[in-house]
Amino acid sequence: MRVVVLGSAAGGGLPQWNCRCPNCTLARTEPARVRPRTQSSIAVSADGDDWLLINASPDIRQQLFDNPSMHPREGLRHSPIRSVLLTNGDVDHVAGLLTLREGQPFTLYATSGILESVNANRVFDVMAEGVVVRKTIGLGSSFEPLPGLTVTLFAVPGKVPLWLEGAQVEIGAETETTVGAMIEAGGKRLAYIPGCAQVNDDLRRRIAGVDALLFDGTVLYDDDMIRAGVGTKTGWRMGHVPMRGENGAIDALAGVEIGRRVFVHINNTNPVLVEESPERADVEAAGWTVAHDGLSLEL
Repeated sequence: MRVVVLGSAAGGGLPQWNCRCPNCTLARTEPARVRPRTQSSIAVSADGDDWLLINASPDIRQQLFDNPSMHPREGLRHSPIRSVLLTNGDVDHVAGLLTLREGQPFTLYATSGILESVNANRVFDVMAEGVVVRKTIGLGSSFEPLPGLTVTLFAVPGKVPLWLEGAQVEIGAETETTVGAMIEAGGKRLAYIPGCAQVNDDLRRRIAGVDALLFDGTVLYDDDMIRAGVGTKTGWRMGHVPMRGENGAIDALAGVEIGRRVFVHINNTNPVLVEESPERADVEAAGWTVAHDGLSLEL
């Protein structure tokens, strides 16, 4: 199984278009210290030819351009992207569907809760019916989006997308609107969880023994955005478990048997984005990799 991190940043990417926080400034002026990153997405293949896209980033056109293995290879119209899977309805995970509208057949997979939010917005009808097949996947049900690749979806603690929030926001509920994906091929297992509000015992049991984990790394500490002076929301309020601090992901998963540990979906204010920083060194010393665009794993 081959896994490519197409986009490693959280919503807005790095640098964000209107942000002058220290990380965004360094990404513009000293990219060797802070690598620019596009918004969250990965691609998975069992054979290196046909690919499953997991989450359709607003940056998907550039991401596919940057990865020649996903370029058209035959005829006038072609794509090795055979299927797309959504793990939630966040803008940074669904907006790229609008780019995948050029009459290219593929299958779109998601839970009923996620598909309902997509189906309710008519702008997504640019993915023409009869060209893009939308398939509902139940939690705990295994399916094959590609030959040789098996996926099972499971609920993780989360929250509804920002654009669907009401007056009262429930955070940490395990529903169909925020899911993880267990991906299996050739006897190897990958757990992909780009959004998670809490690490609980059920999640620890589910991912124990995986060959690789790609996990929510939005913030280092709960108050990253407040410290950076660019926002008032905490990581917990946004539905993202911090890397460090009380009940943070690093400590919460320390005792779980996991092969490769990789943080993805990293917010622009997260100090681990700075190469050779104390924060990066701390995370790496704990056994984690901070993902960058183009990071490739062979399992």
